[in-house]
Amino acid sequence: MAHLLVVESWVGSMSRLLPRAIREGGHEFTFLTRDLHHYLRSAPEGAAHPLLGARNVITTDTNDLDALLPEVERLHPVLGFDGVITSCDYYLPTVARIAGRLGLPGPGPEAVENACRKDATRRVLADAGLPGPRFAVHEEWADLARAAQEIGYPLVVKPVDLCAGMFVRRVDDESQLADAVRALNAFPVNARGQRRTPAVLLEEFLDGPEVSVETVSYAGAVHMVGVTDKSIGAAPAFVETGHMFPAALSLADIEAAEQTTLGALKALGLTDGVVAHTEIKLTSAGPRVVEVNPRPAGNRITELVRHVTGIDLAAACVDVALGRRPDLRRTDTGLRSAAIGFLVPERAGTLETLDGHQLTHLPGVLEVQLAEPGKVVKAAGSNNEYLGHVMTGDPDGPGARDRVEGLLAGLRAGLVIR
Repeated sequence: MAHLLVVESWVGSMSRLLPRAIREGGHEFTFLTRDLHHYLRSAPEGAAHPLLGARNVITTDTNDLDALLPEVERLHPVLGFDGVITSCDYYLPTVARIAGRLGLPGPGPEAVENACRKDATRRVLADAGLPGPRFAVHEEWADLARAAQEIGYPLVVKPVDLCAGMFVRRVDDESQLADAVRALNAFPVNARGQRRTPAVLLEEFLDGPEVSVETVSYAGAVHMVGVTDKSIGAAPAFVETGHMFPAALSLADIEAAEQTTLGALKALGLTDGVVAHTEIKLTSAGPRVVEVNPRPAGNRITELVRHVTGIDLAAACVDVALGRRPDLRRTDTGLRSAAIGFLVPERAGTLETLDGHQLTHLPGVLEVQLAEPGKVVKAAGSNNEYLGHVMTGDPDGPGARDRVEGLLAGLRAGLVIR
């Protein structure tokens, strides 16, 4: 039995998948958080949050790295940590620093920090000679306006340090750029109370479909688990509306996406002790890296992978955090594809009607999770505003996405927001 230190977490599916993987692996964990109520609020009604099943729950300021590192050093001889882990992007650099300080397995802190900062990722990949979009990073409006003219519209505006597509926008002219920058500047602190870097990243708009490549790096080798496709909606935002694994692509496109991902992971130094989710655009000029995430995929993609291949990426994340060889053997699950589709609200209001209970009994349906009537709804501007999802599997081929889209169309027909 090993003992993991879990430093914060998302409150979505990975906050349940990681504790499950730790428990099923025969291990235990100590949970470190600055705000226990953040997790109490997200627990299912009448049930404790799985993170609170930790051997120890310790409240401390996880945002103050200078104070946190000595505190964890004091805890280590008493509690004996064998690995340290998180699912929350905002604490991935913290976890890497703790692992380095305690001599625990994991990728280097600089590699993780560069992957978690979108502007640093761009610079590292450009220095390594990987083709990418033209880009610029500035804080002042005059510099941003001038850089936008040099790159050329349309372009994409991004924060350098937020997640879930927050404030990522396509802009087609200077007026839209000003609106996007103004909105971003009005959000100086992230959802975890961390002050944001005020820099704004401008990127050349990339054409073509977007996919993600799921990988596990261990002992200096990057193992390709597969390629997931992605659908995007809610323009000018880039909200993920669905995924299918494996992506219905040609072998040439799969190879190109995987090789581009391999080059990016090597350039960043993420070739040991990390499960990664790398987003790639298959442009008319070839594959281009969108971003590299040094943690398992969100939006239930890990479950799509598990349903099709039997590979548990949450369990792999636990294994590599402990310095152990992950089990990446494929099994015949009876499914050839699995897909998820998200119900994305197009306008604000209060959810009045959304009935999908009958879907759970339909053939091929793997999951149904929908918001309850009475929920206050925002028009989707990021991946944080979903009204729920439907997941299906196909035993015969790449038909799972079409099945999901058909079911979502039925849900939208009965959706009422007042």
